[in-house]
Amino acid sequence: MPDLEPSLRSRLDAGGRVFVPYVTGGLAGVDAELLRELEVAGADAIEVGIPFSDPVMDGPVIQEASRRALEDGATPSSVLGTIKEAGLEVPVAVMTYANPVWHAGHEAFLDACVDAGVSGVIVPDLPVDEAVDWTNACQRASVAPVFLAAPGTSDDRLRAIGETSRGFVYCVATYGVTGARDRLAETAAELVGRLRPLTGRPLLVGVGIAEPAQAAEACAFADGVVVGSALVRPLLEEDPTAALALARAFRSAARS
Repeated sequence: MPDLEPSLRSRLDAGGRVFVPYVTGGLAGVDAELLRELEVAGADAIEVGIPFSDPVMDGPVIQEASRRALEDGATPSSVLGTIKEAGLEVPVAVMTYANPVWHAGHEAFLDACVDAGVSGVIVPDLPVDEAVDWTNACQRASVAPVFLAAPGTSDDRLRAIGETSRGFVYCVATYGVTGARDRLAETAAELVGRLRPLTGRPLLVGVGIAEPAQAAEACAFADGVVVGSALVRPLLEEDPTAALALARAFRSAARS
């Protein structure tokens, strides 16, 4: 199980920027082979969503992907099974919501993640000031708890997020839910600039990055990007070839 933060730092230490593609686990076409192809396309880590029926952070594209996956019978166990089958050499972080984690229990959920080869977990509806039990469990399991930082957050809260996160800090580029935007929000650079003096974790920008040019723009001030809806959209259209081509274009754009 590759460690999340050291893997990302190896890219940064070599003078590059980090590219993390997101796909919704359990969606038709999101199988072990697709995850391996994303690795070949140059992903530094891969984020895999574990679908939940009330995905409050997600916009219409990922909501639809989650709905289809759940209709097809996706469960945390089945998504983790796909990750395990893939046997990736890059780290994997799963993104899900507090309900599935709490339903399973912290330790049981993290044990299943470790067994699958997962090295990071993102729980976007868990506030950092309510996460002590969760972060302690993550520490015991050697799994990185990744927290989100949003525009408009106070410096004290940003400091707490930076101190508590492991692996990286997920910098939310704009207000609102996930989904492509026609331009990179100015709040992205502002947020990263405020976080820089508060944490030494890699700072990755996500939410709203629709095109490779926006990824290149974000990488001028951030350590890398997380790209989700732009890649999930062609998967909803049952076109994994287009999704992989787009992933390669994002990888190229995020090189410097």
